[in-house]
Amino acid sequence: MQKQKVIIIGASSGMGRELAKLYAKNNCIVGVTGRRIHLLNALRDEFPGNIIPECFDVTSGENLEHLKYLIQQTGGMDLLIYCSGSGEPSEQLDMEIDSRTVKTNVAGFTEIINFAFNYFLKQGSGHIAAISSIAACRGSSHAPAYSASKAFMSNYMEGLFIKASKLKCSIYTTDIQPGFVKTSMAKGYGQFWIAPVEKAAAQIYAALAAKKRKVYITKRWRIIAWLMHAMPLWMYKKIG
Repeated sequence: MQKQKVIIIGASSGMGRELAKLYAKNNCIVGVTGRRIHLLNALRDEFPGNIIPECFDVTSGENLEHLKYLIQQTGGMDLLIYCSGSGEPSEQLDMEIDSRTVKTNVAGFTEIINFAFNYFLKQGSGHIAAISSIAACRGSSHAPAYSASKAFMSNYMEGLFIKASKLKCSIYTTDIQPGFVKTSMAKGYGQFWIAPVEKAAAQIYAALAAKKRKVYITKRWRIIAWLMHAMPLWMYKKIG
């Protein structure tokens, strides 16, 4: 049986790193990307023969050159997971923070996911997953660019799901919406239901195996998503 080829964008830390470990443990060929080569190399050394690193920053403007090379090294691509993300609290509406967030969560994301969809269209099958956020549900005064960019990611993934359906092609899409997970990205006050990164990655792995279209991590965050959508603006603006 041929090994599954998985590309994980943003695997040097957090959920991306844990997912890379899970897929490598399950005998997949995993291409991993990130900005910190020593962390990628540590993954490769932990799973020799199953992990192939390619160091690049999704905001550098060289995404496709690196991605195409990585696909050559892995011998193909069956699943692409976009785990790169950027977002900081921006109480004073800091343009530097907003710009970095948009470059990672919108520009870099779009270029890579657009390429992956067309790659799978030509191949005849494939699976695209992206980690957006529960923050995609509504706007946030604490980090406006973050919530807006995650909503963009979520809507883009839904658009690809519909496009694949209309084209009648075997391309699966999964929008992954975590709540609070214990990673360096988890910042700000009022955090609750904080999941260990290992638990979050295990739930994501299971959801991707089942080819679910949308998944909340952990599962109980579905309740929060429903409440956020249902809450009238006059009430939401007190907490948003």
